[in-house]
Amino acid sequence: MELDDAYANGAHIAGAEEFPPRWAASAADFRNSLHARARLDIPYGDGARHKFDLFLPEGTVKGLFIFVHGGYWLAFDKSSWSHLAVGALAQGWAVAMPSYDLCPEVTIADITRQIAAAVSCIAKEVPDVPISLAGHSAGGHLVARMLDPALISPAVADRLKIVVPVSPLADLLPLLRTSMNDKFKMDCDAAKAESPVEMQERYPAEVTVWVGAEERPAFLDQAQWLADAWHADHVIALGKHHFNVVDPLADPESDLVRLIVS
Repeated sequence: MELDDAYANGAHIAGAEEFPPRWAASAADFRNSLHARARLDIPYGDGARHKFDLFLPEGTVKGLFIFVHGGYWLAFDKSSWSHLAVGALAQGWAVAMPSYDLCPEVTIADITRQIAAAVSCIAKEVPDVPISLAGHSAGGHLVARMLDPALISPAVADRLKIVVPVSPLADLLPLLRTSMNDKFKMDCDAAKAESPVEMQERYPAEVTVWVGAEERPAFLDQAQWLADAWHADHVIALGKHHFNVVDPLADPESDLVRLIVS
């Protein structure tokens, strides 16, 4: 299809095939190291993938960070990303990571509603502290959609400190011209309805759009479109591509972690 290469990340990253097994191994090692401070597979819905992992810091919980994984709504689950909780945990924040159903078994709109249910459930599980949301790629789309008043309650929205879409897919219309849409099964109306850039009403949380300087031009464009549409802060992380742009979440002293927990 016309835009397949524009939205292909792995084909333009050296050693791309090494990243997924590395993520999975690092995530498993991290979970095994936590013992009592990890609560795994907490249900937020009835489906097999409607579960989240919750990692708790030592001492008093200062805040709640919810991270939503990417994979073009087609791949991965929470189990590949646990190690990215390190940074926020070290700063005294609880960290939750949900899984969700994947296309083509469900639509992107279905996934959005699932993440809204997950955020609402996680907020009840860790009450009375500020909440920060971040998501990567398709996850960036999903956390941006959480500012839709039709999706989460004002009580949860009032706790939102910041939303950080990382390398987000913010305008889904171009994806209609990729072969991935064989699985998304979107038409123009569906793509617009699920595009953060089209959201006319949203909660007034702080938003910072984050993207790697070495990303594909399509992702640099997507980040710019969202920052422009929402008049949001926009960070272009030097030396980062689509597969390592979220690595700083594992560093308690990184600019990305400081943004999320400050």
